[in-house]
Amino acid sequence: MEKVKPKKHLGQHFLTDLSIAERIAQAVTGHRGVNQVLEIGPGMGVLTDFLLKNPQELYLIEIDKESIVYLHQKYPQFGERIIEGDYLKYDSERVLPDQYAIAGNFPYNISSQIFFKVLEEKNRVTEVVCMLQKEVAKRIASPKGNKDYGILSVLLQAWYDIEYLFTVPPGVFNPPPKVDSGVIRLTRNSVQKLDCDEKLFFKVVKGGFATRRKTLRNALKPFGLSEEFKTNPILDKRAEQLDVADFVYLTQQIELGRGAI
Repeated sequence: MEKVKPKKHLGQHFLTDLSIAERIAQAVTGHRGVNQVLEIGPGMGVLTDFLLKNPQELYLIEIDKESIVYLHQKYPQFGERIIEGDYLKYDSERVLPDQYAIAGNFPYNISSQIFFKVLEEKNRVTEVVCMLQKEVAKRIASPKGNKDYGILSVLLQAWYDIEYLFTVPPGVFNPPPKVDSGVIRLTRNSVQKLDCDEKLFFKVVKGGFATRRKTLRNALKPFGLSEEFKTNPILDKRAEQLDVADFVYLTQQIELGRGAI
């Protein structure tokens, strides 16, 4: 089989270090007894080979037609479990109607979008083990009060426990990226529903971080804070100083203020 050439426009950097691929595969725990795993962007199957050693049933989704041909040749037993498509646009419920885990070496240019899709499917995605740009991985795993802490940190930490597992240098990829990569694991927590309007929660988090240097009193002005709430000391803080519970509280107060209008 001819090797697949990595394509710049798809953000492909193929992992060549087998020991790292094995560590990533071993980090998939089968949380909640879930026995189906979707690998995003398998390329030539370097990580796939090690995921196959896990007890779960494995599915692959790949956007690159050349990789699809290669994967069908390499894993003829997979059949329809090799999906040609873009995870961001694909209706995964058609193939994986129950809970499933995600693994993969995510393209740098779409990793944040993948996580927003995971949030949409949070009641079905029980675990994510992935490699992505170190800067983004650190941001997602970062606690409050850290300069890396941001919108994705809060939104993902509302529904997932997040661990930064290890750093991967550029030299183990073809072609090597210009920055380090990081491997993280997200494990679905027990939260079924937040104690506030979840759509408003998303907007409040995004609004809070839209102007990071401003206090929340200024950053959240567009939400029409009630006069009574404007004196609350939480509004003297900046978004990066608040955890999930604080943002839930903020959302509740904004809801109450809107109800009083």
